[in-house]
Amino acid sequence: MTHRNIRVEPMVGRAVEDQEVEIVERKGLGHPDSICDGIAEHVSRALARAYLDRVGTVLHFNTDETQLVAGTAAPAFGGGEVVEPIYILVVGRATKTYETDDGVVRIPTESIALEAARDYLRERFPELDLDTDVVVDVKLGEGSGDLQTVFGEEGAEVPMANDTSFGVGHAPLTETETIVREAERRLITEYPGDHLGQDIKVMGKREGDDIDVTVAAAIVDAYVDGLDEYEEAVASVREFVADLAADYTDRDVTVYVNTADDIEEGSIYLTTTGTSAEQGDDGSVGRGNRANGLITPNRSMSMEATSGKNPVNHIGKIYNLLSTEIAESVVEEVDGIRELQIRLLSQIGQPIDNPHVADVSLVTEEGVSVGDIDAEVEAIVDRELADVTAITEAVIEGDLSTF
Repeated sequence: MTHRNIRVEPMVGRAVEDQEVEIVERKGLGHPDSICDGIAEHVSRALARAYLDRVGTVLHFNTDETQLVAGTAAPAFGGGEVVEPIYILVVGRATKTYETDDGVVRIPTESIALEAARDYLRERFPELDLDTDVVVDVKLGEGSGDLQTVFGEEGAEVPMANDTSFGVGHAPLTETETIVREAERRLITEYPGDHLGQDIKVMGKREGDDIDVTVAAAIVDAYVDGLDEYEEAVASVREFVADLAADYTDRDVTVYVNTADDIEEGSIYLTTTGTSAEQGDDGSVGRGNRANGLITPNRSMSMEATSGKNPVNHIGKIYNLLSTEIAESVVEEVDGIRELQIRLLSQIGQPIDNPHVADVSLVTEEGVSVGDIDAEVEAIVDRELADVTAITEAVIEGDLSTF
C-alpha cells in the first residue's frame, strides 16, 4: 500500500451530464483577464528559464498579480485608432541576486519580464501596435525570506509546498464544456478571414438536451467597410460555431453572436485592436478561466490564480494542473468511470508529492461499483503524485496551458 493519503469514494449527487441545467464559460485569449493570465505566465516561464541558465536552479518568484487598465479607442469602418493606450502592470516578486562560490550573480528580472511581456503581446495580437497602443510597466519586489526557504534543501528531489492550499481537477469534459472550449480555440486557430479579433468570450448553457452557445466576438474595424459587412462577419461566426458544435454533440444547439448589438442604432462590437481592453474593460490575473481553460460553476473549483505562480513549489499552480492531469489519466486508463473529481490539499513545508489528502470522487457506469476499481484509481493517483516534478518541467517548457 502507498504511504500517501489517497481516498477514493462515490461522488455525492449526479454527474453533470445528468443534471438539468449546466453553465460553462470560457474567456478567450484576448479577453483582458486572459491577457493578464497570458502575460503573467509568459513572464513566469522567462524568469524560470533565466534562473536556470544563470544559476542552474529556479529561484523564488511570483508574477501572478499582473493588472490591465483599459485604454480608449475610436473604432471606425475601414480602420479606427487607439486614443489612449492600454496600460499593463506586471506585478510580483522575484529574486534578483544569488550568491555562488564565485560571487554574487545579479539577475535583471525586470528587464527579462518586460521583454517577455512585450514578446507575448507581439506574437498574439497582430492588430495591437506596441509603439502606440499599449504601455507595459514592470514592478517586481523581492520575495519573503521565509517563503524562499520552503523550496527545501538545495539538491532535494522534491520541493516543499509554499502554502497550505488545494487544487481541483475533473474529467471527462461534458459535451457543453467541450463545445465552449473548442469554439474559442478553433475560432482563433481555424476561422477563415481577418475580421475576427482575439477577444472571444463563449458562454454555454444546457437545459435538458438543449444547448445555447452565446459568443461575444470582437470584430476588427480595418477589415469591414460597413454594417452589411459587419453583419456578414457575425453570421459567419455563428455558422462556424454551429458547425463545430455538431462535431461534439447530437443535442440541439442554438448559437448567438454579439447579442448586445443594436444595428439600427449603430451600436456594435467593433474594435480597432481585436480586444475590449481598448475600450473600458480592465483585467486581472485569476479572474478568468481555471487551469483547464474553463469556468465551470457546476463543478468544484479552486479560486487560486494559476498563471504566473512559481512552477517549482507553488501549490496554487502545481496542484491545479496536476489534479487535471490525474483526472484525465484515470479516466483514460480505468474503464467504468462516467465522471471523476479529484482534490489535492497541501500543507506548507511538506513535500509536494505527499499531499495532506488526495480525495477522488467517482460516478461509475451502471454495473460498476467504486469498490471494483478503487485500487486501480489509487495506483494511478499514486504514480502521478510520485512524478509531480514533471509538472514543473512541462510548465517551464510551455507544454501546459494555465488558463
